[in-house]
Amino acid sequence: MKDFYELIKESEKGAFSSVLTVIEGDQAGEKALIVNGELVADSTENGFFTRHQKAFIQETETAILELEGNRIFCDVLSPPKKLVICGAGHVSMPIIKFGIMAEFSVTVIDDRVTFADNARKAGAHQVLCKDFKSALEEIESDQNTYFVIVTRGHRYDRTCLEEILEKPKAYVGMIGSKMRVKKVKEELLEKGGNPGAIEGVYTPIGLDIKAETPVEIAIAIMGEIILVKNQKKTGMGYSKEIIKELLLSQPGSREVVLATVVSRKGSAPREVGTKMLIYPDGRIVGTIGGGCAESDIMSKALRLFNEKSNNTLLIPVDMTGQEAEEEGMVCGGVIEVFLEKTA
Repeated sequence: MKDFYELIKESEKGAFSSVLTVIEGDQAGEKALIVNGELVADSTENGFFTRHQKAFIQETETAILELEGNRIFCDVLSPPKKLVICGAGHVSMPIIKFGIMAEFSVTVIDDRVTFADNARKAGAHQVLCKDFKSALEEIESDQNTYFVIVTRGHRYDRTCLEEILEKPKAYVGMIGSKMRVKKVKEELLEKGGNPGAIEGVYTPIGLDIKAETPVEIAIAIMGEIILVKNQKKTGMGYSKEIIKELLLSQPGSREVVLATVVSRKGSAPREVGTKMLIYPDGRIVGTIGGGCAESDIMSKALRLFNEKSNNTLLIPVDMTGQEAEEEGMVCGGVIEVFLEKTA
């Protein structure tokens, strides 16, 4: 399976891709990778997905499908989330920190050395200390790139917005007073900018929570970005850490169970597609929500290591009843978790 996960790692660099897994039925455990509408890998030669590829290559949303008595989890992968912040003033500092906590790759642009250094100290993954135009020309964006314009003046806002509107993106928001925003938009329209694209800018930026302080403004901005992000029906993908561990796994030496949340109802703690690795010694990488539910999943995964004839297990977890309440499962949702030995 190592080559299969290597292909997943490559596919997440920007192509539209999905991983299909039979989670229940005679073909349980079979997997396939689809990239840009083509089947590029099947875990079983001439297997289930090779025979039925036409039934799945057009799927664009994360969901559970059924075919010939088999339940199939379609995990639409989302490329890594990127947050590009134009400006490194007071508001930018908490945006950087919240962005990192929300697992975005954070890039900050500012042409002032002291402010750029502040962004580095705040933990930004990349800081470009140069003029906004040339820095934005270097940025390779895609449909998972979120732009936040929080510069120190409207002329910088205009430069940033003009460059960003020509790029692929998921979101662009711009801070500023109504007068400042109006002036920037009018100037771009006078230069022949696309009216629809200009009106699509999120401004005033952020959710309306009556934010006043830099931290509150940052919360409003990140809340809006998360809202936009979660309107897309994609899975959680494979984190860099999980992919790294899967690529290190070798048959007989680093056997590991991959746990994936494949369905979710109610207020369960983690989204569909969330993944966790469990090793025979009890070590884990990632989390599917913690608490008693995760502990139960780990116990079943450890038992799966000892089952030579069985490599998969589909587990329902109900966090709604009195028993769940007594065990501290306060979320009140129902999930299904698929376990599969990957080595």
